[in-house]
Amino acid sequence: MSSTEFSTQRDELVAERDHLLTQLRHMGRAPGTTELEFDEGFADSGQVTAERGEVDALAGSLQENLTEVEDALAKIEAGTYGTCDDCGNLIASARLEAVPAARYCIDCASKQH
Repeated sequence: MSSTEFSTQRDELVAERDHLLTQLRHMGRAPGTTELEFDEGFADSGQVTAERGEVDALAGSLQENLTEVEDALAKIEAGTYGTCDDCGNLIASARLEAVPAARYCIDCASKQH
């Protein structure tokens, strides 16, 4: 499949990638790192530590989403976008429109949960 065939999904994925990168930067996570950067004056009380844990968990979730988006963009470039990672069948276009970073067809996705 050509990368121009999925130009709408590519545009959505690029916008999502940019949005996720912005969110991660605002949370103190630099691109390519797994650690959050906190101010040297960051207090270490129990409540602050708990809040820091919540921020780290949210940043981890954003990082996972970013990885999925980047993987989908790489598949578009490689010409493999739209193929299920599990069974190898084509992913329905309606699913790709709804979830541009989808890795699995609807049948295989339902088995994942």
